[in-house]
Amino acid sequence: MVTSVLLALLLGGPALASEIVGGRPARPHAWPFMVSLQQRGGHFCGATLIAPSFVMSAAHCVNGRNFRSVQVVLGAHDLRLREPTRQMFGVRRVFENGFDPQNLRNDIVILQLNGSATINANVQAARLPAQDRGVGNGTRCLAMGWGQLGNNRPPPSVLQELNVTVVTALCNNRRNVCTLAGRRRAGICFGDSGGPLVCSGVVQGIDSFVRGGCGSGFYPDGFAPVAQFADWINSIIQRPGGHPLPHPRDPASRTH
Repeated sequence: MVTSVLLALLLGGPALASEIVGGRPARPHAWPFMVSLQQRGGHFCGATLIAPSFVMSAAHCVNGRNFRSVQVVLGAHDLRLREPTRQMFGVRRVFENGFDPQNLRNDIVILQLNGSATINANVQAARLPAQDRGVGNGTRCLAMGWGQLGNNRPPPSVLQELNVTVVTALCNNRRNVCTLAGRRRAGICFGDSGGPLVCSGVVQGIDSFVRGGCGSGFYPDGFAPVAQFADWINSIIQRPGGHPLPHPRDPASRTH
């Protein structure tokens, strides 16, 4: 993650994020749509399989990154192991929808794979909402990711999950979905952005940003609202087209 983003978090502003603080290990392959985005063998962001040849993630995960060096890993649970359940692909094309990095709006990207996933018990496409059929305040959901367990703690090797409650009414920016993890210091954190927010079996959000530090227990965490982009998503995965991003540079200073 770039230095300016880290400073924003430490000073209480919004910071790109998405790791799990205060959660628990998920049951192996309980979430077969969960995806690990990797570069040079290391995990840097989460994503969601939405069709055999497409995954959905946060736009800031690939913004300024050489997408041709990104490896998409399906069917993973423990990132330390060479699991036989894994399927690995490269990225063929990148589709964005007006990402605004200054205001953290439209933080969504679709990556077209260079092949088609084999759907089985460990690799499945997620359910998505219909256009504008979002999630209401008070709804209980599940966030997940392979990110750090705290501001100064290393990431876990196995997928983590966390129960959260939708509190979008408390957010200044109603264009995103906001959540809190009840009366405790838990939530999303650095480096695993792009993972799903699952509500009643439907992916309603994409891990995007935090305020006030990881798992502050006070500031809500932010997710890009999938329901606002449902028609756009379907236009891509049902009839591939649109305009891919130009081949971006891959600055060495950018990490997640």
